[in-house]
Formats: sequence, C-alpha cells, structure tokens
Amino acid sequence: MNLKTDWKPLLWIVALFALCFFMPIETARVQQAVIEALSLVKWYAREHVLLCLIPAFFIAGAVAVFVRQGAVMKYLGPGARPLLAYGVASVAGSILAVCSCTILPLFAGIYRMGAGLGPASTFLYAGPAINILAIILTARILGPEMGIARAVGAVVFAVIIGLLMHLFFRREESAKAAAAALAETEETSRPLWQTALFFATLVGILVFANWGKPEQASGTWHSLYVAKWWITSGFALVLALLLQRLFHIRFALIVLGTLPALLAALIQPQQPQLAFTFGVIGLSILLHLAPHRDQEPGQWFDESWDFAKKILPLLLIGVLIAGLLLGRPGQEGLIPSQWVVSLVGGNSLFANLFAAAFGALMYFATLTEVPILQGLLSAGMGKGPALALLLAGPALSLPNMLVIRSIMGTAKTAVFVTLVVTMATLSGLIYGALF
Repeated sequence: MNLKTDWKPLLWIVALFALCFFMPIETARVQQAVIEALSLVKWYAREHVLLCLIPAFFIAGAVAVFVRQGAVMKYLGPGARPLLAYGVASVAGSILAVCSCTILPLFAGIYRMGAGLGPASTFLYAGPAINILAIILTARILGPEMGIARAVGAVVFAVIIGLLMHLFFRREESAKAAAAALAETEETSRPLWQTALFFATLVGILVFANWGKPEQASGTWHSLYVAKWWITSGFALVLALLLQRLFHIRFALIVLGTLPALLAALIQPQQPQLAFTFGVIGLSILLHLAPHRDQEPGQWFDESWDFAKKILPLLLIGVLIAGLLLGRPGQEGLIPSQWVVSLVGGNSLFANLFAAAFGALMYFATLTEVPILQGLLSAGMGKGPALALLLAGPALSLPNMLVIRSIMGTAKTAVFVTLVVTMATLSGLIYGALF
C-alpha cells in the first residue's frame, strides 16, 4: 500500500465503514426516511419512468438520428443569430411542458448534436419552468399576482440564464462555432414536413400520456383529460403509419408489434398504462428487429437505448437520495419539515436563498409544487420565498443535477445551478418587497 497514491480510496473506505457502523437505524426518523426514499423511488418508477422518460428517450434518440446536425447548428448552434436561437430554444422547451427529469434526454440530444451552450441551457430551463398549465394553476390557487410573477420570471430567466452561460464559457463556444463552420453538413432527401410530422407525433404521445387531471371537473382542460388516452392512441396510430411510410417497415411487422397493445386495451380498458407498456415494448422490438439495422430504424433504437442506460440509473439514484433527505411531498425525510417552514418566513435574503436552494434540491413532479406551496404559505412561508421556490424548484432537482453533470461537466453544471438559485433568490426579494 502506498499512502501517496492510495489515501483517497482509504479515506472513502473508512468513511463508508464509519457510516455503516454508526448508522442510527433504530431511530424512528431514520426508519421513516428510508421508507420515504423507497416510496419516492417506487412512485417515480410507476408515474414517471414509463409515461415520461421512455417517450423522452425515444424523442432524444430520434433527434440524434433524424435531425441533421446542420439544422441544429443553424437554429441552435453557437454561431446562430441570438434572437433566433434563444427564441427557438425557449418556445421548444415551453411547448413540451415536462418535469426537470423528463427534459434531460431531450437536452442531451440537442447538446450532443451541436447546440450552443446558451440556447441549450435556455431549453433546459424553459421545459420545466415555462409550463402553461402550472402557471394557470398558480394564478388560480396562489393568486393572479403570483401567477404573473412566475410567468414573467420564468420567461426572462430562460433567456438570461442562456445568455450568461454563453458569456461565461464563450471561449469554448467560439471554438465550437469555428469547428462547426468547417464541418460538412449532411443533407437529407426526406421533406421537412415529414420530419416535422414525425416529431409532432412523438411529442403528442409524450404530452397527452402525461396530461394531468385539472381541479375543475368541467371545461376544456378537463375534456382533454377525459379524452387523453384516446388522443394518445390516435398519435400512436399515426406513428405506426409513419413507420411503414417513412421507414419502409413491413406492414405485417407493424401489426405484430401493435397487436399486444391493442389486446391489452380491449381486455383491460380501465388500465391504459398496460396498453402503453405493451406499445413501448412492441416499438422497441420492432425497431430492434427491423431489417438493415445499420439504417435509421435500428439507429433510432440504439440511440434511445444509449440515452436510457446513461441517464436512468443516475435519475433513480438521485430520487432515492432526495427522498431520504427531504421525503415525498407532504411527508418527511431526515430533514424535519418544521425546519424548512421556520427558515422561509418573512422576506430576508436568507429566507429567499434557502427557499431557492431547497426547491433546487427537492424533486417536484409537474404541477405538484403548487399545492405544496399552498400548505407552506398557510404555515407561515413568505410570498417572496414562495416565488423563489417556484422559479427554482420545477427547473432543478438533485436527480436533475446529477444527470446534467454527466452531460456537460461539473463546472458548467455548477454555474447553471448557481445562476438559477441566484436569480430565483433576487426575484423573491423583489416580489416580497412589492407584495
């Protein structure tokens, strides 16, 4: 053993042994935290992996295969016109309206294809933060001024964070732009409308499969919720037709791939997730077994699988740690909720900073942050810290940070997280002073 080279492994072994040796598993707090961690992972696997992440992996894989690098560089590259690049990034992210974890495969896809760090960061923040349904729910439950502040803050944040990320790493971005200018762009013979229809179909499946139940049992949003699985099935049918039309997969193979999902829908209509599961399995097998695996269908499956095996384990580990420390919404982990409530009262700098940092670490599923904040406000949370949490929480989480680090490195991740927390804190201070 050489202490000069082996001191780090030795330190980790000693620390891990001490943690195991002195772990207070007999205390109720630790036992509850373990239960909360496992419960959160179970809930995440049931509610988000299949309906959110799997479609996102397929979309990210499709971006890597069907979107030519020249198109990404033209609209989102480091050399693109700023107004166009940041406008496209913010609009594309807001249309998806996904959570902080579901946006990650899509972010990884465009970033790998050559998107500039600034526009990619805008897309990364805009997806979870600029959620039209969440903003409407915020205005209804927490008041119109909170809803407006959240909407304005999220849109402004998305662009400013992207611009600052580009500014801080402008040397790397300049080198990327120079390399892109020298690279040859591959042209495709497929018309643009076919590619657009293909991606619109995939996004439609992602959005409507995860359409949340509104509070009011009437109106347009409720009607869409009632018909969500019919609409999702319609998009799935269009996808099946596109597989035959665009990628020349034999009709008999498509029928065999969709038959289990159809039978599940007929036998168990009250469990649409079962049919969705068989549909995902059928699509995976269909793409994997398609003739000429070196062509687009096989490449699509390979890219999607590559995103899944790199991102999903980190997300599950992050959710487990977040559940252990903070618990599920409405429950407690190792950190007592009374501590959190006592630290976010008033409108001090510390209260806003703590609320932003707490929101950045905790995992919020789409739309769940509003009822959680309603309870915190009734318990004494200040309005400024509430806005700070709204602007930082949906866009970040501990699982989200772990994956971002694996995509763009420690330094860029640290700067991105710092920018989100800092701007959320300042916004909370200003809002708390005004209201």
